[in-house]
Amino acid sequence: MASIRDYNVVEQFNSRLEEIRTKLLDQAMGEVLNDTAAELCQEHRHYMKSVLDTCFKKCKEDETMFDMIHAYKQDLKEKTSSLKKKSAERLEVVSEIEDKEHHKALLFQRIEKLKKDQARNRELIQSQNKANKDRLKKLNKCKDVFQKHLSLEIRKIQGEKLQFVFRNISRKDPDMVHMFLLQLDAEGVYHIISCDPPLEKMAHLEHRLQETNNFSAFLAHVRREFVALHSGAKMA
Repeated sequence: MASIRDYNVVEQFNSRLEEIRTKLLDQAMGEVLNDTAAELCQEHRHYMKSVLDTCFKKCKEDETMFDMIHAYKQDLKEKTSSLKKKSAERLEVVSEIEDKEHHKALLFQRIEKLKKDQARNRELIQSQNKANKDRLKKLNKCKDVFQKHLSLEIRKIQGEKLQFVFRNISRKDPDMVHMFLLQLDAEGVYHIISCDPPLEKMAHLEHRLQETNNFSAFLAHVRREFVALHSGAKMA
C-alpha cells in the first residue's frame, strides 16, 4: 500500500478530487442552466403570448377604427351629396320663385296698363258716343228743314244707322225713292253702307264728308247727284 505522504499519490488524489468537483459543478451548473432556460422559455412564451394577444387586440381595435372611419367617410360623402342636391334644389326653387315674382310683376304691370287702356277707351267711347248722340240730335233737329226743302226723310235703323230717303228727284215720278244708308262708327266717322240707286261719286262724297264733317253740304251734293242721274238718263 502506498503512503499517503507520497507526493504522486497526493497529486493524483487532488486531481481526482478536482475532476469530481468539476464534474459536480458541471452537473449543478447544467441543472441550473436547464432550469433557468426552461424558466426563460416559459417567460418568453408568456411574453410572446401577451404580445400576440395585445397585437391581436390592437389589430381588432384598428380594424374597428378603420371601419368606423370608412363608415364616417361614406356617411360624410352621402351627406355632402345630399347637401349639394338640396342646395341645387333650393337654388332651383329660389330661381322659380324669382321667375314667378318677375312674371307676377310683369302681369301686374300689364293689368295696370290694361286698366288704364280700358279707362282711356271707355272715356273715348263715352266721348264718341256723346259726340255721335249730339250729331244725331242735330240731324233730328234738321229733319224738318230737310224734309221741307229737300223732300228728305230720315229713318233711324238698328242703333247708329240712319236711312236717308229722297223724293221729288224725278219730275216724271216725284214719289220715286232714292236713298242711302249711313252709319257712325265708334270713332264718330261717317260711313256709307249702301246707296240705291248707286252713285258713281258716292265714294268721293263720303271721303269729303269724313274730311270736312259738313253733313248739310254732303246731303246737298248727294241730292244733286241723284238729280243729275235722272238728267243724264233724260239726255241719253
